Amino acid sequence: MKKIAFFGFTGELMCFAHILFNAEQMLSEGYEVKIIIEGRSTSLLPALDSESNPFLKIYSRLKENTELISVCQACANKMGTLEYAKQHGYTLESSLYGHPSILDYQNKGYEIITV
Repeated sequence: MKKIAFFGFTGELMCFAHILFNAEQMLSEGYEVKIIIEGRSTSLLPALDSESNPFLKIYSRLKENTELISVCQACANKMGTLEYAKQHGYTLESSLYGHPSILDYQNKGYEIITV
């Protein structure tokens, strides 16, 4: 089975939407997928959960799988969304100086895609 880890860094909803589209398609084809919300993208957490998010349906479907989406603890703290992430049940990652480790994902067989 092919394994893909999307790291979303940019903080732009339109860019992040492409992670959602591709993750959903890959999951439907049997891929193992992870979405790691990193960098400025951690500021999107409230917007992603908002009723005004045009991509809310796809995001909600993906978020139902609690193993699929995780958040960088250090970046969420810096962007002011750490408490939001905790209150809304996001998995926090912090194995590399407070950030997720790309190498850890590579060592688990994931292909890395950054957006």
